[in-house]
Amino acid sequence: MAGESVKKPAKVAESMPNPKICVSLEETTVKAMVDEAARAGIQGADMVEVRFDRLYLKKPQATITEDEEGNRVSTMPPVEEWPVKDFEELDVAKSIADLKEAIGLPVVFSVRSVRDGGYFSGDEKQRIGILQAAIESEVKWIDLEMSIKAKDRKSLVESAKAAKCQIIASQHDTSGTPSSEDIVTMITSNADSGDLVKFCGTVKDHQDALQIVHAANALNEQDATPPYSLMALGNGGDWARLHAPTLGQEMVYATMRDEFRLSDKGLVNVRDLQDAWRLLEY
Repeated sequence: MAGESVKKPAKVAESMPNPKICVSLEETTVKAMVDEAARAGIQGADMVEVRFDRLYLKKPQATITEDEEGNRVSTMPPVEEWPVKDFEELDVAKSIADLKEAIGLPVVFSVRSVRDGGYFSGDEKQRIGILQAAIESEVKWIDLEMSIKAKDRKSLVESAKAAKCQIIASQHDTSGTPSSEDIVTMITSNADSGDLVKFCGTVKDHQDALQIVHAANALNEQDATPPYSLMALGNGGDWARLHAPTLGQEMVYATMRDEFRLSDKGLVNVRDLQDAWRLLEY
């Protein structure tokens, strides 16, 4: 999991590098996640996010049907309906060790709680323990939500700093998207919470999507801001990802998914993202 740090570039258009591309891994077994990470690297990812909470999902069998023209169609139930393993069913230490050994790209390690849109089946004490174990494994980046209880978060931050593990201070809003002013305030007021501040909202309409873009623009125009990554889920949530090089973003989250109307979910495929940046001459 060796790699380089994400640095805040100078605000000079001619010399500003594109943001780092982080592919969020979505597989549900260690082996499949390792394979997905390898494919992400081939397709140009700078780093990958290990969504450890997804290892608690039980991926169901696809349902095969035929359409009106006799073509076989494979469909899966929405991930929210997938069964979830009990905490004890996964060997946490072995899973972390296997991921560390097999993934060559820098890793952002996260264990998303249900309240933040994740799938972790254990309690908060168990989740904190996994985050601590990941830090001790010398992962390069750890995602510590700002919603973590202050005492627990302080302990994790101290451990991360001692291990020279960089911190993403994240906030996830599954109910909507705040105003651009509130997003800017959230980013700037949490400058000391991590090496990069991340916000992911949920857009209900294009006005919500514009709040993300306006906030990034406002942050980019300020002289002193912490490194940030802004995005949203929902139709229009991909705008800030597609135009990230002009919005001062440090890191952009992409996916290996390549399905029809992926943009309706606010997501963007890693290759499509790079193609868009080349087409737009970023």
